[in-house]
Amino acid sequence: MKEHKKKKVFVQGPVSPQFVADSIASHQSKTGIGAHAIFLGQIRADQKEEGVVSGIEYSAYEEMAEETFHKIREAAFAKFELSCLHIYHSLGLVPTGEISLFVFVSSAHRRAAFEASEYIVEEIKAKVPIFGKELVGESGYVWKENK
Repeated sequence: MKEHKKKKVFVQGPVSPQFVADSIASHQSKTGIGAHAIFLGQIRADQKEEGVVSGIEYSAYEEMAEETFHKIREAAFAKFELSCLHIYHSLGLVPTGEISLFVFVSSAHRRAAFEASEYIVEEIKAKVPIFGKELVGESGYVWKENK
């Protein structure tokens, strides 16, 4: 099986709705695709002991994280019949209500797209060295627990 080109995953700040829309539009000419599965991770305004979360500031060991993202992509291509696979994750501050993770999976059939999307998100949460500090109330930052 051929190895796919490494792709840059990190974007500074939130993933914009326009970026998501443009990504979808760029796949219209790929007529062998019959299904897309899209996962958007949005920042919640959780209530914490210290106050309400107003955003998350993400940091990462970028080189290690990019390599881990690549391994996850390669594993997904090996495990599922996929046409395309794109992952984007925010660095820096992402306010509540904004998108910090965009996973876009395309395949000939829906089942592969659905299953691959779930697999990829779970692998990212378990393996990629990304760290989030929640901005909470007046108290400042609290390290986020990954759930």
